[in-house]
Parts: sequence; structure tokens; C-alpha cells
Amino acid sequence: MSSFPWLTILIAVPLVGALLVAFVPKAPGSVLPRQLGVAVSLLTLAVAVVIAAQYDTGGGMQLTEDHEWIHAFGVHYALGVDGLGLLMILLTVVLVPIVLVASWHDADSSNPSAFFAWALALEGLSLAVFAATDVFLFYVVFEATLIPAYFLIGGFGREGRAFAALKFLMYQLGGGLVMLASVIGLYVVSAQAGRPTYLLSDLANLDMSTSAERWLFAGFFIAFAVKAPLFPLHTWLADTTEKATPGTSVLLVCVLDKIGTFGMLRFCLGLFPEASKWATPVVFALALISIVYGALIAIGQDDVLRLIGLTSLSHFGFITLGIFAFSSQGGSGAILYMVNHGIATAAMFLIAGFLIQRKGTSLISQMSGLEKTAPVLAGTFLIAGLATLGLPGLSQFVSEILVLISAFDRAWWAGAIAVSGIVLAAVYVLWMYQRTMTGPGSPDDAANVGVRDLDRRELAAVVPLMIGLVLFGFVPGPLLDVSNPTIDTLLQHTGVSDDEPVVPAAGSGTAEEGQQ
Repeated sequence: MSSFPWLTILIAVPLVGALLVAFVPKAPGSVLPRQLGVAVSLLTLAVAVVIAAQYDTGGGMQLTEDHEWIHAFGVHYALGVDGLGLLMILLTVVLVPIVLVASWHDADSSNPSAFFAWALALEGLSLAVFAATDVFLFYVVFEATLIPAYFLIGGFGREGRAFAALKFLMYQLGGGLVMLASVIGLYVVSAQAGRPTYLLSDLANLDMSTSAERWLFAGFFIAFAVKAPLFPLHTWLADTTEKATPGTSVLLVCVLDKIGTFGMLRFCLGLFPEASKWATPVVFALALISIVYGALIAIGQDDVLRLIGLTSLSHFGFITLGIFAFSSQGGSGAILYMVNHGIATAAMFLIAGFLIQRKGTSLISQMSGLEKTAPVLAGTFLIAGLATLGLPGLSQFVSEILVLISAFDRAWWAGAIAVSGIVLAAVYVLWMYQRTMTGPGSPDDAANVGVRDLDRRELAAVVPLMIGLVLFGFVPGPLLDVSNPTIDTLLQHTGVSDDEPVVPAAGSGTAEEGQQ
């Protein structure tokens, strides 16, 4: 157990910061709430860096905290991080200050503090989700994230955002209620085994009946499939990303939705290993449908924000495929994909937002020739798009290769279907870029007169993401070093081991001779 509550401090900084930002003077045009919000997010990043510096890449749950909360139900305030949790925490604390800088002018001028306060609240609660090692605590903060998310969607964005926010909330609450049934079920099962407990370390070793484990797994998986999102529980996604601000979409798709796939690894595989293997054929089918269906419907979109949102349906299909492949390549590829998707999609949303601010429309059909008037904007948009489609040398390529290897190892047809998603990704990304940035437009065209390139503030938000896309494309090793021990532990828990490759010795004709 950690002698200093680093994880509690990490969670408390943005939550306290959100309160401070909410109560600073709200004079129209005031920059103080924005400055304070960015400062708090950078302080949170600094605390996370300190935590990462103390983390031992050898694996295991570290920096743990455990305090009894509700004795009668076996509930604890318990925190800890392993490789999976640490990477999700780092992704969150990096993206939030970037979003706040990029969204400097998205806040309502009559209440400039609200957007930044809700964003910080969402950050703090998301960090609590990724650090919770008690199922009841996880459920509480899992549901609490919906409060700032709802107000970010409904309070800022375009016409129709109120309906989008309500639709988002209904889907998420529905998934949460299903999970609640399983959370209660865990109490009953653990109480029957001797004493009620919600600690992950205790529940992972709990002996459950086959039927109980499968029912409990179903409750958790449905909630995570809504959050992820996964077909057919994804229909809230496109409306939300179309109506919300680009910064809000980044927080939802690149941070909040990662809770879904995080939960599949932490809880579905960690608590219900046999049920996870039992459900794999169905999950595989849903993941493959998500990959292809998400890509196909993205191709037909005219709204750039809606298109980017739907691409994530396809990408979360890849992540889920890697998780339920039950292999070291698939699991490590899934975690790496969660990080790299967060970086690439954040870049796509933010740059698309800058584009919409300049053109006054989000319709792709009303844009063309912008690379002539805003070459830096066009160039960064292209890099983010190429990363999204898995171009070698950019970060998402490594993730997709690992997932595809695991899919082909499990079934050749699953790998073949997944590969088609990459082909379709090239179609929707390159066609979108062609229609928005190339074409007959010129600086002299009335539609493009006054369209400026990225300014210093916008570059400050985009450049770190560009660096991440290139850096992790060539040097994914540090991320894999952190994630691999977590995957190895999960595979051991599920009773699955990878087949070791047989490499013939030099000059030998058979594998058997090489082993002698």
C-alpha cells in the first residue's frame, strides 16, 4: 500500500479545480476561468507524471490505497493502478489540457466558466474510474461521469444538442442499470461464499457457479458495450458527436468511451474469465459487424463531425476484437489501440472544429480547396486522417497489426473481415480529405476569402497530438512495456497461454531438429 495517497490527490486536483473555476467571476469576455482551468489541468498532468515515474513496469497493482467505506456491504475506497489503468490515466491527463486550449472560444460568453468546470469534473471522475479497485466505487464514479458529460453536450454545441444529450443520457443510464443488477449480484455471490466484498482482489478468486458467472458477465458487458460503443448499442454516438462541440466529442470518444473497453479488460476478463470465453463467438461477431458497418456508414456522411464519430464505431470494434482474441498480441494491441485511437481521433475532432469555425458549416459538400488557403490546417488534418486509416509509420498501424495477427490466429475469416475495415477506412478518410481540402477552390474564391491558417493557440493544441502520432508509430515499445504485464496476468487468470513459436536452428530442416 502506498504511503502517500498519490491517486487520491490525482483525482482531487481536477475536482477541486472544477469548483474553483465554477465560482470565479463570470463577467462576459473574462479569460480568468479559462486560464484557471488550463492551469488546473496542467497541475493534474504534473501529478500524473509523478505517479508514472514511480510506476514499476514489472506489473501488478501499484500505489494502492484501501480504506473501509461501508462495512455492512464490504465496500472499500480502494484505488490502484496497473499498466492498463496507468495508460488510460496518462491519456486522460494529456488530452484534457489540449481540449481546454483548443476550446478556448467554445464556452458561452455569458458563462465562460461552465465549460471548463464541467470538463475538469469529467476528468476527475474519469481518473477515479481508471483507478478504482472496488467494484462498488467503480460503479458510483462510472455513473457520476454522466453528469458533467450531459451538461457538456446539452449546454454547448449546435442546435439539436438538447435532444442529443438526452439520448446519450438514456442509453448510458440504461446500460448502468443493467450493470447495477450485476453489482448487486456480486454482493449476493460473495456473501454466500463467506463474506460480502467488492474488492477486485477478492472477487477475482471467488468461486461462482457457471450460470451465475454468465449472468453477471452479461450485465457488465452490456453496460460496457453501450459505453464503448459497440453495435447495436451505438446509435447515440453519431448524434452526440454531430451536435456537441469538438472538444466535448474528444472528451466523450477519446476518454469516456474508453471506460467501456477498459471495463471489458478489468471486469469481464478479470472477474468472469470462463463466461468471457463462453461469450467470445457472439462478441467476435458484434466486433466484426462494428468494424465493417461503422466504416460503411461513415463513408456516406456529409457532416464531418458525424463522420469522425462513426469511425470510432469501427475502431472500437477493433479494440473489442483484440480483447476477446485471448492472446498476448490481441490484448496488448487492444490497449495500444485505446491510446493511439485517443490521440488520432482527438486530432481529427479538434482540427475539424477549427475548420468549421472558419467555414461556418460542418457539411463536407460545402468545402473545397482549403489546402491552398490553410496549408498547415490541411497538412495536420491529413496526418491525423492517415493515422486513423492505419498508415505504416503512424501510431495506429502498430495497434491494428497486433489485433489483426490475433484475429487471424483465431480464425482466418475473422482476420479477413477485419482487414476489410482498414480498406474502407482508406475510403472514408481520403474521400473526406479530397472533398474538404482539394478541389477547384482557391484563395480568390468567395467561399475561401478570409479563411486563415492555424494560429499559435491552435497549433499549441494540435502539435502535441502530431508528435504522439509519429512517436508512437516508430517507438511503441514504452507503451507495450507498460501494458504487456497486465495482459500476461489476465491471460494467466483466464487459463489461456500463447503457443510459443518454434524457430528451427540454423541449418536444420525441421522444427524438431532445431529443438534438440
